[in-house]
Amino acid sequence: MEIRRITSALQKKVKEAWEVRKENFPPCIQFDYPTETKPVSLTGNQCHLDCAHCGGHYLEHMESLESLAKQERNEYSSCLISGGCDPSGKIDFDAHLEELKYVSNDKKLNMHVGLVDREEIPKISQIADSVSFDFIADQETIKEVYGLNRTVDDYINAYQNLRKEMTVLPHICIGLKGGEIAGEYRALEILKELGAEGLVFIVFIPTKDTRYENCSPPILEEVIEVLTTARINFPDIPIHLGCMRPKGRYRAELDYYAVAAGVNKVVVPTSFGIKKAEELGLEIKKGEECCIL
Repeated sequence: MEIRRITSALQKKVKEAWEVRKENFPPCIQFDYPTETKPVSLTGNQCHLDCAHCGGHYLEHMESLESLAKQERNEYSSCLISGGCDPSGKIDFDAHLEELKYVSNDKKLNMHVGLVDREEIPKISQIADSVSFDFIADQETIKEVYGLNRTVDDYINAYQNLRKEMTVLPHICIGLKGGEIAGEYRALEILKELGAEGLVFIVFIPTKDTRYENCSPPILEEVIEVLTTARINFPDIPIHLGCMRPKGRYRAELDYYAVAAGVNKVVVPTSFGIKKAEELGLEIKKGEECCIL
């Protein structure tokens, strides 16, 4: 397969992003294959929001805490704790707090918690090694995708409050609003002001039996533009390309250009991403856990 060529202007920006990476990081890249991380849903496949891009689909293949308890402890080293949100946009972990404390005794936990209240954060800090926080900076997206009566300020406040207690990695889903770029650049602007330990990018996938199933992924060049902008504007923090991104040719080309644009980690890379890393002379390291851990 031949990788499609992008515009000369975007090629120039990719090269600029690569130079920024070279100036700020050693010549190595990490490819994560998260076989050691168990994905766990605290709510089964139930979610009050029935989001336009997910509809509970991505919860169906996650394990329950009950099933996790039946497994040998040496079968995994970490957990991704997630679940469906309640009507306010947060995941109710409180009912499972004691079980989660037990798991956290000898396993690392990365948690999705949503728009948690400030008073709940100390409980999370007792058990979570890190928090993955979906950072949304577009009011229409919040309403259309999640159906939430919440604001961009609610996301900013939750993010800031969480960061006071623990490591938080903001996640930006490129094209979340049905494949449309809407708020991604504003999210980068806000995070530039607030600060971030790292950035994780995922890409909208049209998913069967959701309200967005007939939408298309965001235009590849627009995704590359977001990634290069992030690398240039955040020169010295790690940038990850997460596991959720379209498959097939789209994924192969995205991986190729993401590596060229200077990302630090790619989860389950395609051969084209690996090949580009080799062409750039990067030392390849491999991880077996969630990219946040």
